[in-house]
Amino acid sequence: MASYLKKPPVYVLACMLCSANGILFGMDTGIIGPVTDMKDFKAQFGGSQNSTIHGLIVSSILIPAALSSLFAGHLADRFGRAMSISIGCFIFGVGAAIEASAVSLGMFIAGRVIEGLGEGLFLGNLVVYICEVSPTKYRGPLTTGPQLVITSGICLGYFTCYGSSKHIVSSFSWRTPFILLASLAMILSVASLVLLPPSPRWLSMHGRHAEASATWEKLGVSYAEHEKVELENAAQEGGVPSNQGTMEKLLDIFSKDVRSRTILAVFMMAAQQLSGIDGVLYYAPLLFQQAGLKSSDASFFASGVSALVIFVVTIPATLYADKWGRKKSIIYGGIGLAAIMFVIGALYAGNAVHPSFGPGRWVVIVFIYLFAIVYSMSWAVSVKIFAAEVNPQRCRAATATLAHSSNWLANFVVALVTPILLSKSSYGAYFLFGGCSTVTAAIAAVFMHETKGRSLEEIEATFKRGSNSKNSSGLFTIFQQPKATV
Repeated sequence: MASYLKKPPVYVLACMLCSANGILFGMDTGIIGPVTDMKDFKAQFGGSQNSTIHGLIVSSILIPAALSSLFAGHLADRFGRAMSISIGCFIFGVGAAIEASAVSLGMFIAGRVIEGLGEGLFLGNLVVYICEVSPTKYRGPLTTGPQLVITSGICLGYFTCYGSSKHIVSSFSWRTPFILLASLAMILSVASLVLLPPSPRWLSMHGRHAEASATWEKLGVSYAEHEKVELENAAQEGGVPSNQGTMEKLLDIFSKDVRSRTILAVFMMAAQQLSGIDGVLYYAPLLFQQAGLKSSDASFFASGVSALVIFVVTIPATLYADKWGRKKSIIYGGIGLAAIMFVIGALYAGNAVHPSFGPGRWVVIVFIYLFAIVYSMSWAVSVKIFAAEVNPQRCRAATATLAHSSNWLANFVVALVTPILLSKSSYGAYFLFGGCSTVTAAIAAVFMHETKGRSLEEIEATFKRGSNSKNSSGLFTIFQQPKATV
């Protein structure tokens, strides 16, 4: 019994604290859709918002996030992962505070723009930090931590809005969620700066090998593992100048030896959004209303339940991330996501969904939940891990944050066009997202390597070997399993 009560290693605690920052992104995702549908919000900023304005309000966070994400890798490489995470959370908190105090629509959107700048700085570096401090054996489950916390944040956001809309009859019905969000951001900014140990791989990259060794020991990672990392890093990479600029970073991640991996990581992160997931999360109240749940309370509650379902199913996805693997998860997940979207689209196209009678509307509601479940158990986890671990140490942060930038841009497109498509056609958005998921599954089948169970240095060696093999990234390796690591 005593062994079960032992204090976890420091690397686990560090990964938990790092993952906790994900609640900010999740909570904002859960808040913004319900808030823009609240009566008090519409009364404050005009109740005649058309679908284009609605999409712009929701998506205004995303382009700034994409832009700041381009510089997040350089910031993290120069000043450290923990510092960049802390700065990003602080800026995010300032933006949320402006939203909470907004007296005009322009001020509210300005808050979302500032919030986006902070979000782009911290979110991409969460997975990078966890990849770099985790032992190989536990990297998969630990790296999924931010996604699990993001889903808890979505739940918190939805149910906060549900409670505030029911019990507060004033502008504080929509201000309260943002006040809570700003407070959490400031707390996490300070905690990340003060409590997160530096990444030992980042220290080694800057030639601070004695500090790196001491940090590995503090984290509780075995001597054999961190010694192996130090030797392989010295042999393969030789460090990166600490004064390397953003442009040099961008050129480096498209150098001949890594550009195919960079392109794949960037594509996969964009495709993750083109599945339509944030169209579902941002506009869940709208989707449920379209399917027949007419009252705001009912659609808010249904949205909250969907977030709760996502959180629950993300738990096994976290625990079994390394058992399921990255490649098969993306292929099978893509097929499942596409099938669900095509079914919903076909029901609407065939006029089988009536808002007041018939089974069609209930099939749509159930399939929206099913879509969220399949996504949370596959792409939500596997794509982000793959994008973070696929490139070598010298450009890992820059690649991961560029991939997140592509994710933000695709997210912007989805957030902007979803309400417009829904207003023009009941089925067009579903067929579009289903087609994107189909294409992504096919590309993953042809070009992806399986990376589960391998150290970051072994992944690098795998891709170097693969670049010299005709069939290394072809269909014959779809289910190729990695050799066991000792």
